[in-house]
Amino acid sequence: MSLSIEAPTLFLQTSREKYAYRRFGKRSQCPLLLLQHFTGTLDNWDPALTDALAAEHDLILFDNAGIGRSTGSVPKSVGEMAEHVHAFLDGLEITTCDVLGFSLGGMIAQQMVLNSPTVFRKIILAGTAPRGGTDIMHLDKPSLGKYFQDRSLRGYEILQKIFFAPTDASQQAGKDFVARLAERQVDREPPSGPEVAQAQLAAFRDWEQQIGEPFSDLKQIQQPTLIVNGVHDEMIPPFNSYRLIENLPNAVLQIYPDAGHGSIFQWHSSFARQVSGFLASDSPYAPF
Repeated sequence: MSLSIEAPTLFLQTSREKYAYRRFGKRSQCPLLLLQHFTGTLDNWDPALTDALAAEHDLILFDNAGIGRSTGSVPKSVGEMAEHVHAFLDGLEITTCDVLGFSLGGMIAQQMVLNSPTVFRKIILAGTAPRGGTDIMHLDKPSLGKYFQDRSLRGYEILQKIFFAPTDASQQAGKDFVARLAERQVDREPPSGPEVAQAQLAAFRDWEQQIGEPFSDLKQIQQPTLIVNGVHDEMIPPFNSYRLIENLPNAVLQIYPDAGHGSIFQWHSSFARQVSGFLASDSPYAPF
């Protein structure tokens, strides 16, 4: 049985919005919060990855305002998105947890810990960029635009092209990933439409704007941090991960070979083991 596929969607009403989420796995006092990518909903988490993580961890998957069945409008800045996650955690009476922020979710995680330094115990940043990073989700550049203009790609098929490297092995991994996303048949979230994409793209453009001394805000983040990317990530290129590792004082970097933006899904077994080792260790530098 897949915990990810069987987990019911829950709803939390707060003073701000009603948020959709799923919670499953090994219940603990320090859950692992998962923050999703551009236009992604609860159903865009790979069940192969979340099942592996749930075997050892208490997982919380979250839809921000205006995503899936969460109410409200999609914020046009990462700062506003972070405020919604704070409201959600407050509603669950969670004062501290671990976080896995993928892509846009990694930016939200960074902003949250800057807002509230004790909100996270440990941080995992996958396929993401610091504030002031460059080439963040420029979907019109030729290497990505050709797929968005390809009318033959339907539904999740475009994710196979843009999340995975253009090699036979990586594209097969992408095909398998897309098949796994379709395994949940009931209680699914509505897919994100153009209005969601437009708002989140505005947030990316705002995030690219440097504020003050470049990357100085990262030096304030003291939590152990695991940074992950694919060597061929075209959506948020890995040089952004290098800016993170150069400026975060307590971090380690993993670059996956033959992988793109969706490296954590292509290498889901390895990544799940890394996450468990990282969260259990007293040091981010311990072997995984």
